[in-house]
Amino acid sequence: MDLKSLYTQIITENSRAMHNRHPVLGATTSLQGINPTCGDDITLQFKVENGIITDAGFIGAGCAISQASASLMIDLVKGKSVEEAKHCIDVFFKVIKGEEVDEDIEEVLEDASALQGIAKVPARVKCAVLCWHTMEEALDGKESSSFSCL
Repeated sequence: MDLKSLYTQIITENSRAMHNRHPVLGATTSLQGINPTCGDDITLQFKVENGIITDAGFIGAGCAISQASASLMIDLVKGKSVEEAKHCIDVFFKVIKGEEVDEDIEEVLEDASALQGIAKVPARVKCAVLCWHTMEEALDGKESSSFSCL
C-alpha cells in the first residue's frame, strides 16, 4: 500500500482541524502519550460526568496520522459513556491489527474507520494508536504523567 493513499480526505482534514485542539476546562483526567521513535507527543484531557464523556480535547504535536487519529477519536467519544468509548477502543485495536470484527466498522467507529488502511503499513500503526492507547489508560484511571507507545 502506498503511503499517499493513507491520506484520505478525512485524514487530511482532521490532521489540520482545530476544533478538538484545546485544553478542557474542568477536565477530570489528563494523560500524556509519547511515541519517542517518531516524536509524536499528545496530551488528552477528558471531562467525565456521571460516566459520560461530556468534553474532550488534546494538545501536542505529531505527524498527520497521529493528529488526525486524535481528532477523529475525540469526535467519536464525546457524548458517549466511558463503557461505549472502551468498546470503540476495542474495535479500533482489532481493526488496526487486521483482525476480524463482527460488527459494522463504520457504524462503531464512524469517521475513525478511515484509519483502517493504516493496518497495512506497520510503520504508521504506532502513529495511529498512540492517542487510543492513551485514552484507554486515561479512562482506566491511570494517573501516570505519560504513556509511551513503543
